[in-house]
Amino acid sequence: MTATNRNRRRGTDVRVAEAAVFQGIPSPSPARRWLRRTASALLGVPLTAGLLGGMAASPAHAGPQAPSDASTVDVSLTTLQPMAPVAGETLTVTGTVVNKGKQPVTDAEVALRVGPQIYGRTGIDRAAQREDFHPDYDGTPVDDSFTVKLPRLASGVSRDFSLRVPVDELNLGDNGVYQLGVALSGSPGSQSYSQVLGIERTFLPWQPEALEKKTRLTYLWPLISSTHLTSETGSGNEQPPVFEDESLAREIAPDGRLGQMVSLGRELPVTWVIDPDLLAGVAAMADGYRVKREDGEGTVPGRNQELAKTWMSDLQAAVKGAKVVALPYADPDLASLAHRGKNVSGSLKQLQQATSVSASTVETLLHVKPSTDFAWPVEGAIDSSIVKVATSAGADKIITRGDSLRDQLNYTASAARPIGGGTTAVVADSRLSKAFQGDMLDSGRATLAVQDFLAQTLAVTLQDTDKQRSLVVAPQRTPTTSQARSMAAALLALGPQRWTQPLDLPGAAAFKPDPDATTRVPSTARYPEALRRQELPVQAFQDIRNTQDDLNRFSVILTQKDRVETPFGRAIDREMSTSWRGRPTEAQEYRTSVRDNLQVLTEQVRLIEKSQITLSGRSATIPITVQNRLMQDVDRLVLRLSSDNAARLSLDGEENVASRPIEIQAGHSESVKFDAMANANGQVRMRAQLFTEDNKPYGQEMEFTVKVSEITPTVMLVIAGGVLLLVLAGVRMYTQRKRAAAQEQPMADGPEPDDSGSTAEGSGAAAAQEGAPDGGQRPEGGIDGPDPGQPSDPTPDTGPENGKPSGTGEKVDR
Repeated sequence: MTATNRNRRRGTDVRVAEAAVFQGIPSPSPARRWLRRTASALLGVPLTAGLLGGMAASPAHAGPQAPSDASTVDVSLTTLQPMAPVAGETLTVTGTVVNKGKQPVTDAEVALRVGPQIYGRTGIDRAAQREDFHPDYDGTPVDDSFTVKLPRLASGVSRDFSLRVPVDELNLGDNGVYQLGVALSGSPGSQSYSQVLGIERTFLPWQPEALEKKTRLTYLWPLISSTHLTSETGSGNEQPPVFEDESLAREIAPDGRLGQMVSLGRELPVTWVIDPDLLAGVAAMADGYRVKREDGEGTVPGRNQELAKTWMSDLQAAVKGAKVVALPYADPDLASLAHRGKNVSGSLKQLQQATSVSASTVETLLHVKPSTDFAWPVEGAIDSSIVKVATSAGADKIITRGDSLRDQLNYTASAARPIGGGTTAVVADSRLSKAFQGDMLDSGRATLAVQDFLAQTLAVTLQDTDKQRSLVVAPQRTPTTSQARSMAAALLALGPQRWTQPLDLPGAAAFKPDPDATTRVPSTARYPEALRRQELPVQAFQDIRNTQDDLNRFSVILTQKDRVETPFGRAIDREMSTSWRGRPTEAQEYRTSVRDNLQVLTEQVRLIEKSQITLSGRSATIPITVQNRLMQDVDRLVLRLSSDNAARLSLDGEENVASRPIEIQAGHSESVKFDAMANANGQVRMRAQLFTEDNKPYGQEMEFTVKVSEITPTVMLVIAGGVLLLVLAGVRMYTQRKRAAAQEQPMADGPEPDDSGSTAEGSGAAAAQEGAPDGGQRPEGGIDGPDPGQPSDPTPDTGPENGKPSGTGEKVDR
């Protein structure tokens, strides 16, 4: 508004302003009131007379009198276009009327009513809360030529209406916010007079003149979702990620929540606030993924790979040239950390890790360099402990809200506030940040929300101050599709020639702060109790610490650490996510699943169980088998074997503890041998345990029993068998020599053979030999001599056997 126009208004329009104050409309700022009081004193009695005359004349233009029941008919708005009209345009208002009374309404008429100008943000709030109709507040109807006639509206019947009124017919004045009402008047039942039976109010921002200084408006556009990725990966070298379900695909679909956020945000002057975990999840989908079966038995291939690629491509195009703020990975719950987790060792380090991977994730996937020095607690609620936790991870700018840092000013101060220690609080406007919460599927509610947003921003710009200010809006973290559309409609109505000018979030943080604005951070005791009840419990941070410790011990032995550290490290980040608020059961289940999945992997490197081992002899070798079922080699492991009775069985000759370094290829097992010395017979309990190189136990300890025996019964049996075989061999050799000698003696003393080669005596000898069992000569005495088949004969030959004794070694009884 120019200085000339401002002075004209302060002089000639004092009567209208004072009348508005008299009618109960909220008063303007103190400076404006002082100017108006001064002008009234100078004008004196003639002005007073004019004021009274104007007030007396107002009822004549007020139309119908106050009704007995203004809620007989329900009036709702559907659309209002344009939302912030300019001169020469036509205002179109559509909606619905419903007769909620028991009697029909005759001679019904729907008309626009333009109320007086409303001053200040408090005036807008009070006008929005009014319910009863009053002509002084709700103004006069426009000309009858712009009304809609409804001859009869029966009980319970609804009718749609559409009003088209040239803006020039609304008789609007200077720059400001005007109340706009849509009222239905008529005659209920048998009554013959007409009255207002229902009205719906909204606000019409009006700016016929250019403004010297516009408010710098920063609107955050959050791309945040809940947790979808699990810590599992599919089999094979590619290790495809595993998703809990396909809900993320539904969100990034063109008509889904995140799909709409990207397509709408591309056309808006906003600052993108992005959770890197969302980007990583969509990128994982685009590269190929698997989804858990509904029955929990295994996984199936994902079906939305192309959809993920399209969404990521659209987002890359949308943020090109725009300002991007990256939250710590998985959007950790800073308030839960500050109030319940900071005393659990490792929790703050986990936040630092989530912050450190944030920038690289966004830059890799979106090809833009984000700002990572902003922290955004839940609903912008802060206290001193939350600020300390946020700054410990490197953030020096905290996005908060006006209901945490309340100003005692009669105007809206700029967002930036120095709160000490080099930290800046960026205070978002509370009313504007909450403007689009709730159900925006109802087009009437959405229309009212947009008009209220526009009216509030214009009221801020028109406040009595010569300073240009910065206004920040931080909406809900995960807007619905309808909420996103309503926000976009409001921002599009604020074109470049209106009363605001876009500014990104880093620019708002650097904006010159107001010296009179509040900079005192509330104490922890003043944190909202409703938000405190939704925080993660202390047990959650203890679970996170235990899982991280297990991951650290496991990754030490891996030769390809990133194949495990990356998926599980990011899964641990998700365990601290703000998205778990209000879902304690789901949060606990996720933490349990991450730890269980990690345990399954760690158990792939293990000791093969042994039962009792029997050792014979004084020296022996004890083998311990280590198995690696992972798809990568492991090393930097140490296997230790100990004995609980070194006097009976010592290892490596002297000590009762022996160690061996371990390196095992993927999918292989290795048997590690330990030398042992038996000193006395009996049982000895042995313990085998894997350790990492930093002397931390890995896996479960294995116990087994060794039975020590210098000469066992088995050894004695083997020795006895060998001696028996030697004796039998000697007897056999003796018998064979004796028989050979007996055969040679008759041949030397017998008669000479005849020409036929035999004699009678020789024939008898031959016959005797056939009858002999062993073919030998009968002893002296003829047929009456002793029987050669007596038991006293040597044992028959049994064939050779191996009499070599077994060497020292082990015997495993399973």
